Amino acid sequence: MKKIESIISGLTRYIGIIIIIFSIFAFIAPAGFAWATNYTSWFLGAAMFGMGLTIKAEDFKAVLMRPKEIIIGCIAQYTIMPVSAWALCMLLKLPPDLAVGVILVGCCPGGTASNVITYIAGGDVSLSVGMTIVSTLLAPIMTPFLTYLLAGAWVDVSLIAMIISVTKVILVPVLLGLVVHRLLGKAMERISSMVPLISVVAIVMIIAGIVANNVEKILTCGLLVLGVVILHNLMGLLLGLLASRIFKVEYDKATAIAIEVAMQNSGLAVSLAAANFASNPLATLPGAIFSVWHNISGSVFASLRRAGAKKGNARNLILTDN
Repeated sequence: MKKIESIISGLTRYIGIIIIIFSIFAFIAPAGFAWATNYTSWFLGAAMFGMGLTIKAEDFKAVLMRPKEIIIGCIAQYTIMPVSAWALCMLLKLPPDLAVGVILVGCCPGGTASNVITYIAGGDVSLSVGMTIVSTLLAPIMTPFLTYLLAGAWVDVSLIAMIISVTKVILVPVLLGLVVHRLLGKAMERISSMVPLISVVAIVMIIAGIVANNVEKILTCGLLVLGVVILHNLMGLLLGLLASRIFKVEYDKATAIAIEVAMQNSGLAVSLAAANFASNPLATLPGAIFSVWHNISGSVFASLRRAGAKKGNARNLILTDN
């Protein structure tokens, strides 16, 4: 059992590399993965169900115990990333399809991968989990509203249809997972370490399917989308840190906030693009590429923040000794 848990932990930690590997396979042999896009909403629902299964009562206590950081993180989540996405689309004069996709990414809640990256970075994991829970529960209102507000300059956005979509693929599975966790009790605790595998498989299949169905589009505009995605993600990291510094948030909590802000639930962006913007086929591409990139950048950022924390601790020890 411990070996299985160790393998699952490794898969979760290196999900970015796994996504890259499967994306390459999907690019080379698209026929083997193209079918996955027919089940994008189901895969995302499975990932969100898995998230619900892992939420404990202690996680909600963490939300209540540190409202300041939770509020800062969630406000930053739903301002920095949406506005940054809109600004990049305007400045770079992106075509409607890509603009919608980038804005969808920016308007989504934090992704569950942020919790793993925060752990690697030595950040406040319970704060990260709390922000993910709160931003996810707010998503059925915030994501459609912000998309309607910001993407309306490029395409027609159906606010009601998007609210229904987000509720179906986010809120319902998460709440169902919470109920199952509550009903299973101690039995759930014994298998909780294996639950993240559901999210890993689901996210990998969503991205592989998108890549397989967009090989030609990736060849023609993949570099442009990658450039926008990199800029968007880095803006989230830097502005998330800046917001934390302005409000004098501690180092480990600032790390969690910056990671949470910058790492979006891009699987939701892909699902919403496929369900609500079928006439804009390229809208799924930014979310797919973001899923690959934010795991890479998040891992690098985590290494830098962990090193910074060690230097800070060493400095404090020296000052204490003196």
